[in-house]
Amino acid sequence: MACLDKILIAAFGKATEKACALKTDERGASALEFAIFAGILAFGLLNTADISIYIYKRMQVENATEMAAQAAFKTCDPSKGYLPATLSCPGLTTAITQAAQSTALGAEVSIATGSPTEGFYCLNDAGALQLIANASLNPPADCSSTGLPGQQPGDYIRVTTSFSYAPLFPGVTFASVFPTPIMKTSMMRLN
Repeated sequence: MACLDKILIAAFGKATEKACALKTDERGASALEFAIFAGILAFGLLNTADISIYIYKRMQVENATEMAAQAAFKTCDPSKGYLPATLSCPGLTTAITQAAQSTALGAEVSIATGSPTEGFYCLNDAGALQLIANASLNPPADCSSTGLPGQQPGDYIRVTTSFSYAPLFPGVTFASVFPTPIMKTSMMRLN
């Protein structure tokens, strides 16, 4: 038994010596500090890249949506009797699709289901546009339903586009929580 006690005491003594030596040993500390700093820096760089790409693509979708609405205005000239455009303008869908896909995102931008829509809008007391009738109905005579009877309703087309965004580093960066698909809506007065 005494022999076993001596062995345990010797082993414990050596372990204690090694623990003390390890505690004071500073070799590799700078490598560990660099690894921690590099990890934090990499995380920041990945987030910067992903968020920048998301913002760029969102701006491209906004631009595509505006271009599609402008294409509707250009294609469906009211002087040629193309109003309401969604009912009587030939080539409306083709024109807005081509315009929406003319950005750097190309065919990845699509016209949302149910778009374009058209209706008669008037300004309300707060100065915001308010739908007063669908384009399939006869246009109202004035804007009395919004409290402004002296105003004439305007024929507006509303285009919504969609783009499916996927982050470059899914699950790693904050861009993974951004809304997808990116959807934007633009309105253009036709008359």
